[in-house]
Parts: sequence; C-alpha cells; structure tokens
Amino acid sequence: MKSCTSQQCAFVAHKANCILGCIKRSVASRTREVILPLYSTLWRPHLEYGIQLWSHQYRKDVDLLEQVWRKATKMIRGMEHLSYTDKLRELGLFSLEMRRLQGDPTAAF
Repeated sequence: MKSCTSQQCAFVAHKANCILGCIKRSVASRTREVILPLYSTLWRPHLEYGIQLWSHQYRKDVDLLEQVWRKATKMIRGMEHLSYTDKLRELGLFSLEMRRLQGDPTAAF
C-alpha cells in the first residue's frame, strides 16, 4: 500500500508529465531559450511542490520525480549528446534532490 506522501508524489509526477506533454505538442521550437522559460513558469512549480513532499525513506518517490526532470532535459535540442548531469550543468540547473536541499536548510544539516 502506498503512503499518502507517495500518492501525492505520483500525482505531482503525473501532472508534471501532462504539462510536459502539452509543451511538446504545442511548442515547435526546442531551443533552450524557448524551453527554459516554459519550464520556470509552467512546470517547475509542480515539481518543487513534489520535492517538498517526498519522504527520505522512499527512494522511489525521488526517482519518480527525477525521471520527469530527466525527460524534460531530453527535450532541449543540441544537448542530446550530453549526460543528464552535464545537461543540468550546461543549463545552470540543479537536480531535484539538490533543489530540495537548497530549499530546506534543515534537511541539509
């Protein structure tokens, strides 16, 4: 049986995937100049809500949300040859786990 937190993370991942699909279908350009502003306004708030929900003991919650994040970085043209961490570095972004630690100073200590 899933915990309430896991169910919420699954819902957040589903909603973020839906938004990502909508972006893929409706935006012709996949350049970073187009995708990053869409990411910040439409998609990131849902994932940031989700990263505050995940439980530390449930690695699957972290992996579920991180999987959506990986899918979004694959959308950007010209970065297909880079690894996930290299894409994040090139875009000036952080993994969701790192964003969670930045957003919650008590979790870092």
